[in-house]
Amino acid sequence: MTAPSTFGLSTEARNLHWLLSNLVEEVPGVHSVTVVSSDGLMLLSSDPGLATAKEPGRRTGPRGSSADLATIVSGIGSLTIGAAKLMDGGGVKQTMVAMEEGSVFVMSISDGSLLGVHATADCDMSVVAYHMALFVGRAGHVLTPELRSELRKSMESTQ
Repeated sequence: MTAPSTFGLSTEARNLHWLLSNLVEEVPGVHSVTVVSSDGLMLLSSDPGLATAKEPGRRTGPRGSSADLATIVSGIGSLTIGAAKLMDGGGVKQTMVAMEEGSVFVMSISDGSLLGVHATADCDMSVVAYHMALFVGRAGHVLTPELRSELRKSMESTQ
């Protein structure tokens, strides 16, 4: 995981790190995962290198960077929120982009925070969406402003 060591973090922050790494390790086809705050800052991120070990020679993420995935997730989130407002569609729950060589999923967590997943093109989309919903259900109620601030500071200290 590219996220910092969980040493010194609160129990809630350590639990979110565990949930994120579990999502990458347990769901087939998932390359990388990120959590982005409503202002576009990366709060949590998995290590795209995890998939590299499983699939030698295959590029696993957007340019291989967790920060790039966070940027993409933030942009997709902003675009879909704007579209939903223009169409009077209410809140955006989930967005999926299917490409020839992969898929990107974005799901709302709480207070504008987003969960983003980069997966293989042949992943089982319903399984990915199900596990994302589990993450959101478990993380949404603990992702308080205080925890977001703690996660931001921990991400900044590793860069």
